[in-house]
Amino acid sequence: MTRTDTPVLVPPGTGSVPTPVASSAHPAATGTLTAPAVRPALVPRLLATAKQLASFGTIGAVCFLIDLGVYNLLRATVLPDGPIAAKIVSAVVATAIAWLANRSITFRSQRQTGRRETLREGLLFAATNVIGLGIAAACLFVSHYVLGFTSTLADNVAGNGVGLVLGTVFRFAAYKALVFRSTDAHAKEHAA
Repeated sequence: MTRTDTPVLVPPGTGSVPTPVASSAHPAATGTLTAPAVRPALVPRLLATAKQLASFGTIGAVCFLIDLGVYNLLRATVLPDGPIAAKIVSAVVATAIAWLANRSITFRSQRQTGRRETLREGLLFAATNVIGLGIAAACLFVSHYVLGFTSTLADNVAGNGVGLVLGTVFRFAAYKALVFRSTDAHAKEHAA
C-alpha cells in the first residue's frame, strides 16, 4: 500500500465522502445568514384572526354588559340569595345574543349553511357555552362557598371577572377550532 498526499475528489452524490458544495437553497452553505421568510399565507391568516378577535371582543363586551345587568337585576330582585342561579340565567340570555351576533358577524364566512349543519353548530355552540358557564360558575362557587367571600362585589369579581376571562379564552378557541368550522374552511386551511 502506498500513501498519497493528494486528495481524491469525488463528484457530489456519488460517494460516501461529503464534499463542500455551496447551494443557494441553504443560507448557511453560502456563509450568509438571512431571516427566515414568512409564509405568504401566514400574514392574511393573522389579519383575519385579528379581525375576528376584534369582532368577538366587541360582541363579548356587549354580551358582558347584558350578562352583568341581568345577573345584578336578578340578585337585586328575585334571586337575592341565589348567585349561582342568577349567573346561569344571565349567562343563558347573554349566550343567546352571542350566538346570533357571532354567527352573523364574527364567523359568518365559516358558519354552516344547511339545516343539519346549523343544528350541529348550534349544539356545539351550546356545549361550548355550558363549559364556559361552568368555568365562571366554578370560580363563583369557590369564591362564595369555599373561600367565604359572600358580598355582591366578591361575587361579581369571581363570576364576572375571573370566570369571565377564563371562559372567554376557552370560548374563542372552541368557536374558532370547533363550532364555526365549515368543511370548506377546514379544507382550505389544510391546503394552504
